[in-house]
Amino acid sequence: MASHGARGRSGGRPTLEEVAARAGVGRGTVSRVINGSPRVSDATRAAVEAAVAELGYVPNTAARALAANRTDAIALVVPEPETRFFAEPYFSDMLKGVGAALSDTEMQLLLIFAGSDRERRRLAQYLAAHRVDGVLLVSVHADDPLPDLLAQLEIPAVISGPRSSAESLPSVDSDNYGGARQAVEHLLSGGRRRIAHITGHLDVYGAQRRIDGYRDALSDAGHEADEALIEAGDFTEEGGRRAMAALLERRPTLDAVFAASDVTAAGARQALREAGRRIPDDVALVGYDDSAIARHMDPPLTSVRQPIEEMGHRMIDLLLTEIADRRPSASRGLERRQMVLATELVSRSSS
Repeated sequence: MASHGARGRSGGRPTLEEVAARAGVGRGTVSRVINGSPRVSDATRAAVEAAVAELGYVPNTAARALAANRTDAIALVVPEPETRFFAEPYFSDMLKGVGAALSDTEMQLLLIFAGSDRERRRLAQYLAAHRVDGVLLVSVHADDPLPDLLAQLEIPAVISGPRSSAESLPSVDSDNYGGARQAVEHLLSGGRRRIAHITGHLDVYGAQRRIDGYRDALSDAGHEADEALIEAGDFTEEGGRRAMAALLERRPTLDAVFAASDVTAAGARQALREAGRRIPDDVALVGYDDSAIARHMDPPLTSVRQPIEEMGHRMIDLLLTEIADRRPSASRGLERRQMVLATELVSRSSS
């Protein structure tokens, strides 16, 4: 058996082909293991890692990247203004999950904002130059041109939630429909009947699914949704405050509110207090995300927990698989995956 640090057959540094021969696998399998792809069995990964250790193989990162037309970089693209990114815990939790998943790889992570037309144009030029191996898209709106651009450029991409039920790109999302149902069923079980909903951006598919869950939970309990109790929001605190004020003016007897995010719920709470409504005595309040905001609110906010950090992990898993398996997009079409993770209602004293 070759000792650690052994030279290859040619007397030079061991090659990828020699590692493959020692492990009894193909060259592509060795490449997948080295690049951290999840598409390898535990037994195969162990065999490759043992061969790497025995031969003393050290990947030549620069040469490998050049030969494979690789950059060893991934872009996390947020098509939102920077102010929203830093104001909402959702984005920092997603970034935390993505960073943790990449920590054991050689991939570099680039954070790119594309909230304006100018930023989008600059991003399009950057991507067209193939300066990254793959892209994670977070907070995608229905009319966003970036997913289609990535498909045209054949750049591997994964998005955090589909744009529609017919999404063609791989995506990772939480169960928005089920989470909304949990929230409304919780409020109904507490005797609330005039339950309002402050939505998120309605051009975001996840926000649409939360409305669907809200309506169906009411309908299944024999309470048809009153459309006057639904007010459009935008996932922001100010949007929540404005929406809550409009709902109180339109339906002053409402006794509960399901907000599409914890940040929105914080704005709703402000409007309720300004109107002299006590939480939860007069109006019960439920948010979505189970962020630090929910835990520190007064009173602490009942919220639907979505596993945001895990979503970041799963997005990286999917993207590394796409990068490692670079076949023409047409032949990959049937393998597109839409991953949906379970949510959980966390009950606190706001409801």
